[in-house]
Amino acid sequence: MKLSAALWKTWLGCLLLSRMAVVISASKATASISATPKTRFSSFTTSERLQKTKAPVFDEVCETTGVTLKRFMLEVAKLNPELMELTVLFAAIETACKAIANLVKRSQLPSSETLGLEGEVNIQGEDQKKLDVITNDVLKRALRFTGRLGILASEEEDTPVDLMRPTPKSTEIVMDESEKYVCVFDPLDGSSNVDAGIPTGTIIGIYEHDGTCSIDMNCVDDECSEQEALCLANTLQPGTNLVAAAYCLYSSSTFFVLTIGAGTYGFTLDENIGEFILSHPNIQIPQTSSIMSFNEANTPYWDETLQRVLDGWRRGTGRSGKSFTSRYIGSMVGDVHRILLYGGVFGYPNDTKNPNGKLRLLYEGAPMAFIVEQAGGLATTGKERVMEIVPENVHQRIPVILGSRNDVQEIIDAYSAAIKD
Repeated sequence: MKLSAALWKTWLGCLLLSRMAVVISASKATASISATPKTRFSSFTTSERLQKTKAPVFDEVCETTGVTLKRFMLEVAKLNPELMELTVLFAAIETACKAIANLVKRSQLPSSETLGLEGEVNIQGEDQKKLDVITNDVLKRALRFTGRLGILASEEEDTPVDLMRPTPKSTEIVMDESEKYVCVFDPLDGSSNVDAGIPTGTIIGIYEHDGTCSIDMNCVDDECSEQEALCLANTLQPGTNLVAAAYCLYSSSTFFVLTIGAGTYGFTLDENIGEFILSHPNIQIPQTSSIMSFNEANTPYWDETLQRVLDGWRRGTGRSGKSFTSRYIGSMVGDVHRILLYGGVFGYPNDTKNPNGKLRLLYEGAPMAFIVEQAGGLATTGKERVMEIVPENVHQRIPVILGSRNDVQEIIDAYSAAIKD
């Protein structure tokens, strides 16, 4: 179908608007945008951070292309000069998510060689799928050349890796103190479901890089180990130190949801123009819900406190008086995305089989908790706030319960009462 000249003119005009001319100076923390529509700003304060992070609110939006992720991040950089380098990281993550979405979409084709097992086991003791390895490599390569990362940690890596080494298999930690950020991620959450076509996703967390991390290249033996340990500590930060968090969901559409500590924003990939478009501005989770997302086959292995709360929800005798229904995908990104939009409680609690829980704190629990809390929800282990837990190791596991504020608070109160008794 051919587009009319008028429609082409409108489309091109919108495209130019969404890809505004931006002058970014490496020596100045400023960005100027030419021909920018007037923007009204709202500011939010993150209690854990001393600075105020501001998020843009757009008064003028192109009807054809909307607000692209690129334009959104450029406006963020204008309002928050200290986050300017974050736009480079998000550009790399955006590209990686598009590439992974395409890999997942094509994985079922006979010509694809991405299905099945890689034949190796990751640090968790789990069989690595080929897509786990491929998507991990895609993200590493996308982030490698941004020049903004100090350290990177992934579910598929034994230890934080040095992105700048010529050998991608290297597991040495980064020693360049000029870089600003630490990036942690789960490259393909729910990868065990890929063969069945069930939604999967990528989870990303970004921390500030501690500039004191440096390695003396002339060090020997124990001296090096000590210095490397200090650098490793860069990844072992609580969620309260997160600068940004995001996830990509590969499903009926490809979604990109992020927070910079000033609300939660959702973008949807428009494949016609190859851009993520702002589709869910300033997401707010309903305070009370009637949906729970737990693997209820594990109910007999949970503690009595949790069993009692969930039983009350099923019967309609809980605090809200509503009878809950169950919606469980088995992919954290998919379940959390639904909860962000419709409300509900997602839980992967500890049990007698997994006393420490199953989800990884650093690159699953904390980033998702940040996103949910910025949308007005709560995230807890049942006994403590997920965001406040300081990781003891890169792959530490914890129980996670998150979602609608009032419903999660009911679980927190139940555990508090059980401790008093």
